[in-house]
Amino acid sequence: MESNFIVSARKYRPQTFDSVVGQQSITKTLKNAIKTNQLAHAYLFCGPRGVGKTTCARIFAKTINCQNLTAETEACNECQSCQAFNSKRSLNIHELDAASNNSVEDIRKLIEQVRIPPQIGTYSVYIIDEVHMLSVQAFNAFLKTLEEPPKHAIFILATTEKHKILPTILSRCQIFDFNRIQVEDIVGHLQNISKQEGIEADPDALNIIAQKADGALRDALSFFDQIASFSNGHITYEKVIQSLNVLDYDYYFRLTDAFISGDYNTALMIFNDILNHGFDSHNFIVGLSSHFRDLLVSKDKKTVELLDVGQNIKKRYAEQSAKAHLLFLLKALDITAKADVEHKLSKNKRLHTELMLLKLSQISGELQKRLSPQTTTQTTEQQKTQQQIITTSKNQQNTENQKVVEEKKEVIKQQKTKLPSLGNALSSLSNQQEETTKKTVQETKSEEKPQETTKGTHTATQEEVQKCWQEFGERFKTEKPRIYPLFNQYPIKLQKQTIIVPVFNNDQQDILIKIKGEILHFINQKLKSNLNLQIVITKTPVKKRKPYTNDE
Repeated sequence: MESNFIVSARKYRPQTFDSVVGQQSITKTLKNAIKTNQLAHAYLFCGPRGVGKTTCARIFAKTINCQNLTAETEACNECQSCQAFNSKRSLNIHELDAASNNSVEDIRKLIEQVRIPPQIGTYSVYIIDEVHMLSVQAFNAFLKTLEEPPKHAIFILATTEKHKILPTILSRCQIFDFNRIQVEDIVGHLQNISKQEGIEADPDALNIIAQKADGALRDALSFFDQIASFSNGHITYEKVIQSLNVLDYDYYFRLTDAFISGDYNTALMIFNDILNHGFDSHNFIVGLSSHFRDLLVSKDKKTVELLDVGQNIKKRYAEQSAKAHLLFLLKALDITAKADVEHKLSKNKRLHTELMLLKLSQISGELQKRLSPQTTTQTTEQQKTQQQIITTSKNQQNTENQKVVEEKKEVIKQQKTKLPSLGNALSSLSNQQEETTKKTVQETKSEEKPQETTKGTHTATQEEVQKCWQEFGERFKTEKPRIYPLFNQYPIKLQKQTIIVPVFNNDQQDILIKIKGEILHFINQKLKSNLNLQIVITKTPVKKRKPYTNDE
């Protein structure tokens, strides 16, 4: 049985400039060039796949040969040239696939064909698709014709990889960069097609299709046909996810709720469910980081427009972003970005992803400790109590000082009454003050240096220090043999209470400085002494070496 089914990408291919989706600036420029009759002899249409490069080239070729242009600078579809184009029998438009015809001979055939003027219309348009596949020899053979073609010839080159084209070709063309089609434009185009086909489609489902297409309208139309046949004419969000094997937003929302509450068990179980459905862990990490980015964008009304999701999902983002703290989202983005980079290097992908989930579950608890008001109140209360203790201690000291002064005054009065002469009283007072000062000095010395009185120091000898020095260096014999000669070969000297260590360069000095504290602790503890260490760089005379003879 013959079927009249035509895929949507071919059935709904744009036929006019106004029907082109998402390339308004380019179509406007081409229409103005046609209106003012300022046509270039060579154009280069470059951009990603499925954005309308070949379609715009065909519409442009059809419009410049139209005999009755409309007021909107569109083809009339009624003249002989337009009818020939619509029935695919136009002799003015020549398409060449450079992927399969990329040799010098193919370009030479094209150059010979360019010389023939058109029979109907004014221009012969040559559309070369995937022009970057031409060989270097073919490009060089095409240069002269591309630079100075006949008046009736116009070349339109289309490519997805502009960087592979020679600069000499680029300098001879007007370059038009086609952009990726926005999600909103793709959704609007799919809604129009679903109305014409009588298919019921949810806006959220079409939004998922547009995001999966990644800016390519042709891919979106192929997904649309696939899901329409899968769902029997009723496209829903669940059927799109099931058909395209897309990770649902609900997984990310549930995971984020688990992270906020610190429930790592549910996060691990959700991830296990995701793996059981056949999703890749790396794609899961990328999707989770983009989810955190969307939550961060949803926190401000100005940046909500950056979300490429449906209205219902926007509400969920707004609700969850209100729960999530800004510091939580920033920390989560940092963790997911590091996990994305390190995922390729890890051998156990699942364990690597689960460790990421555990780190994300701990963020909310750490933030609560930092930002909880109890800790701030506790710190303020502690500061108040410390200030009260300081003030009370100061007041006690002042009262004690006043008491001492009063007691001294009473003693002076008593001595004045008892002693007949004033000189005796003054001498007794001075003796008492000296005794009190001596007692206080002795008490302060005993409080400040209790260890010096208890511990006795040993006067070490040269031999004892040398033995301890070599014994300390034995630990480096196997661990660090490069450091071991510093303790074995070089002699040390003991002058008074300082150990003088001779070295011969700055590197040896830096090594000993790093472990100076360990050396002194080891020697002083073993000899029960209080020695110091001094490292001195000494210059050794360089011995002149005799040159080797032939016999040697």
